[in-house]
Amino acid sequence: MRAGSISAGARGLGWTQPAVSQQLAALEREAGTPLLVRGPTGVVPTEAGAAVLRHADAVDAALRSAREELDDLVGLGAGTVRMAAFPSAGAVVVPALAAELRERAPSMQLRVEEAEPPEAAALVRSNAVHLALAFRYPGQAAEPDLGWLPLGTDPVRIVLPAAHPGVAKLADLRDEAWVAGCERCRANLVAACVDAGFAPDIRHVTDDYVAVQALVARGLAVSLLPEMALHAAAVDGVRVHHDPALVPRTVGVLHRAGVERVPAVAAVLAALAEGPAGSGKPHSGPAKP
Repeated sequence: MRAGSISAGARGLGWTQPAVSQQLAALEREAGTPLLVRGPTGVVPTEAGAAVLRHADAVDAALRSAREELDDLVGLGAGTVRMAAFPSAGAVVVPALAAELRERAPSMQLRVEEAEPPEAAALVRSNAVHLALAFRYPGQAAEPDLGWLPLGTDPVRIVLPAAHPGVAKLADLRDEAWVAGCERCRANLVAACVDAGFAPDIRHVTDDYVAVQALVARGLAVSLLPEMALHAAAVDGVRVHHDPALVPRTVGVLHRAGVERVPAVAAVLAALAEGPAGSGKPHSGPAKP
């Protein structure tokens, strides 16, 4: 309309005149009224055409903005990834991951909330999060409706008071009082003790791995803890023993099918695979033989 003629407008757009005429005709049909008055010297907008023209710049700007935002998302210039993480991963894995992503894609946002694996799986199913850092012990059921990307293993250690005379194997602790952790960790502790030939006398239960170590440090109990939990918060007054019969837990990522095709999510998965949880050795902290 501003060009004064259809042919001039077509040249400005890089279109052919028939193509512009077809678009104008389609627009007039949709509007239900003429938008241009055609004369021997060119075209002028009708009142309806002038109204369309007033909104054209805003529409064009909005379309350009949408295109730029899509380009950013596809090119990983922006995007938000929501992730759940179990507590020790939140202390060991997440800080390194967030720092790495800030370097790789400063406009991308990683939002993390703490959740143990059963709750984290529910968050993934409900689409409250894209990904969930979780763990599995041997024999524990998988989530068949969710994808699982293994990242590495996390060895399980015997945790004793510093003054404890020490043990050669788990069965040597059959007469001790025990403190157990979260539901999955507690189930693994019981299973490991049963495999060693005894039922543990569990006196205390807490999801807080710092509290577990504090109870052990006071001589009130012994426990089993993954190395990642020991690395997340070391407590004075405990000693750590390795029993090769203890099978490590597997650390991995729960996700819905197809979400890995989203560029921002793919970037998080790649960073996780390269980071401390994906090395096959999530922790190399204070475990001692």
